[in-house]
Amino acid sequence: MPVHGSPYKTITDPELIRKKNELRKAISLEYIKHTSNPYRNIKMEGGTLFDVGIQRYMSLKATQHEFFRPTPKTSLLGVLMIVLPYFSLTYFIKKERDRRENLIRTGEVAYKDRGFKFA
Repeated sequence: MPVHGSPYKTITDPELIRKKNELRKAISLEYIKHTSNPYRNIKMEGGTLFDVGIQRYMSLKATQHEFFRPTPKTSLLGVLMIVLPYFSLTYFIKKERDRRENLIRTGEVAYKDRGFKFA
């Protein structure tokens, strides 16, 4: 039975551990064999090696919009990460500009001390 505090399943069977280590070693040796082959470019087989894991990841990224389902959580994240920063930045910029304009219109800032002048 899985422990609720652990996000990963721990493998304790020695036979499974041995098989995984053998598979890992075989994949590593195949990678080393392909990358250190001096005749790879002569046979026109150059370029990058095909990695199944990277291909699966790139395919996932290319088609992830097809499997997206809008939920309340994704809608809230969209509002918090896109809409809220936009409106808060707009509000603070407008507030600062109104404050600066009020200081200039009431004469609290001399013309020579203004940042932007006409002359």
